[in-house]
Amino acid sequence: MSLRRPVVVAVAAAIASAGTARAGSELTGLASFRHTAFEQKLANALAVPGVSRRRTGAVVFDLRSRRVVYALNPTLPLAPASNEKLPVTFTALLRLGPEYRFRTEVLGAGRRVGSVWHGHLYLRGGGDPTLHVSGLRRLALALRREGIRRVSGDVLADESYFDSERTAPGWKPSFYMDESPPLSALVVARARYDRRVTSDPAGAAAAIFVRQLDRVGVRVGGESAWGTAPRRARLLARTASQPLSQILRFMDRWSDNFTAEMVLKTLGAEVAGKGTTAVGARVVVDTLAAEEIPLNGVRIADGSGLSSRDRLTPRAIASILLAVWADPRVRPYLWRALAVAGRNGTLADRLRGTASDGIVRAKTGTTDVASALSGFAGRRYVFAVVQDGHPIATWSARAAQDAFATVLARAVRRH
Repeated sequence: MSLRRPVVVAVAAAIASAGTARAGSELTGLASFRHTAFEQKLANALAVPGVSRRRTGAVVFDLRSRRVVYALNPTLPLAPASNEKLPVTFTALLRLGPEYRFRTEVLGAGRRVGSVWHGHLYLRGGGDPTLHVSGLRRLALALRREGIRRVSGDVLADESYFDSERTAPGWKPSFYMDESPPLSALVVARARYDRRVTSDPAGAAAAIFVRQLDRVGVRVGGESAWGTAPRRARLLARTASQPLSQILRFMDRWSDNFTAEMVLKTLGAEVAGKGTTAVGARVVVDTLAAEEIPLNGVRIADGSGLSSRDRLTPRAIASILLAVWADPRVRPYLWRALAVAGRNGTLADRLRGTASDGIVRAKTGTTDVASALSGFAGRRYVFAVVQDGHPIATWSARAAQDAFATVLARAVRRH
């Protein structure tokens, strides 16, 4: 058992007992509260029109005193919106590591005679959500440096590292293209091809690669199409992404759905040998269980939080953040990945000029049925706020979250 687990387990138990003691009040949802001035301010912050207390969950843990100082419905399963990215980030840092890099490769099936490759080339994707045309150009230049000037066969797109599903379970039809480009192990420029987002990202990647080969002086006799590289295929060139830690920073600060789904499928492929959303989700759940995060009420259906099937509890979110805080292997990376109030990412235009400005680091979350804000107030408090509705009153929910975070930030500034 790792050193941090006793802390997480003890805190999870404390949150659960706090939730039990405070459940059941028909007036406020907070029976048995001592109602100190600090707790009352937190409770008041969440009391906004249009957002039900019964569909609101919140937890605050004081890192200094090592105790739960506020809890409202902490074990209530709620749609987490983009707070779903927190367990994905945590799992990716633990299972893949912050230095992991996504790979894109060119393989050849055939043989080389002089400057001619007799046979097909395979452009094999490794799930890189950041792959751009410049990456394909590097691959083309690598082939030229090897002395290849002509390819007699085709350039084939190999997306076999993932399955062929373009969306995740529980997504509304409108989320496809609007909230995320199509998912594939081989996506270039977020599936933009000829100035539009294509529904065939792998095929588009192969076509773009042929163009890049032509531009660096490598002629292709065949055409671009689709295929899976045979085992005997020879590795001819490879390019790699930036480290995972930097990709997660973009993903979380800007709440990028596409990146989250690609990371989830990569977890499935790398850890369990199958690049599907379902297997990736199972890796996340198994990792949370191994880290003794309380999973009652938790359901992971996708990586982004767009799925209507996703459920997290405030207790689980707070426990994940506490596990991160206690683990020097992951803490600096998630700390830098979170948006900073009033400064950057999805919090750039929120809490500016308030006590929270520069103090609160958090992951936002917004769909039409959920709103969330979870993270850290300085190095003093861990907090999680999740609010659901049908639909959610987004502006009221955000006002409540901002007021809640400001109460915590003021306490940090005073001490």
